[in-house]
Amino acid sequence: MLCFVLPVTIAHAADVNNNKPYSEQSIYDKPMIERYVLDELKSLRMDQQDLERRITLDITDRELAVADKSMNYANVTVTYFFYIIAGVASLIALIGWQSMREIKENTKRMAELQLKDIADSYEQKFKALERDLKRKTRIISENNREIEKINEVHNLWLRAQSSQTPEQKVEIYDEILKVRPGDLEALTYKADATMEMREFHWALSLCNRVLEVDDTNAHALYQRACAYACLGVEEQAISDLERAIKDSTSLRELAADEDDFENLRGNERFELLLITVED
Repeated sequence: MLCFVLPVTIAHAADVNNNKPYSEQSIYDKPMIERYVLDELKSLRMDQQDLERRITLDITDRELAVADKSMNYANVTVTYFFYIIAGVASLIALIGWQSMREIKENTKRMAELQLKDIADSYEQKFKALERDLKRKTRIISENNREIEKINEVHNLWLRAQSSQTPEQKVEIYDEILKVRPGDLEALTYKADATMEMREFHWALSLCNRVLEVDDTNAHALYQRACAYACLGVEEQAISDLERAIKDSTSLRELAADEDDFENLRGNERFELLLITVED
């Protein structure tokens, strides 16, 4: 009988509560309120954990800052201590070791002066050697150019000897004179070629150019004598021939067979010059 009464009583109580207004019901009979309370408790617990974490980080940062300041202070203290030691040491060195510094500086100065003197001496020697090398190089270059000219002139002389006409010889002698302007031998041989061309005045002019430089040139005197003889100036021709034979007796025999002296045949002075050959 009791077993049936309790459920009925509970059910009756539930019916009684259900019959009450919602605002008058017990908080435990409101399921939404219970859920809200649980969520608030959970949120409060999470906020408390977050607060503990932030407090822990803040305390750690403060401890690190204090340690960093302590290290900086120790570092600055040690640095200043060494600065003081260095300053004192420098002061002692400046006051007590002044003489040693002067000795060191004087020694260094003397060594630098000696090294400078040695360097200047060798520099002068090198400059003199350089000048000598340049001079010798210039001489060698000039000699090489002279050798080239000699070879070129030699080849031109060989060409002149093998030329068949006096005109060709004159052209070659002109080339020689381009290489060696004022060459007396080339001028005299050119005068000889112009005589073959029967250009007596031209030959006379060439001989005069040679004799202005060397008035004892026997070959030029001989060629001028030939030119004068062909032009009919007998006395001047004989005078030049006398001077030529005086300087080179071998020209006496050449004059005896010279066709250009045909006008002088029978002249007493001319015959006397040739008397040795005729005997």
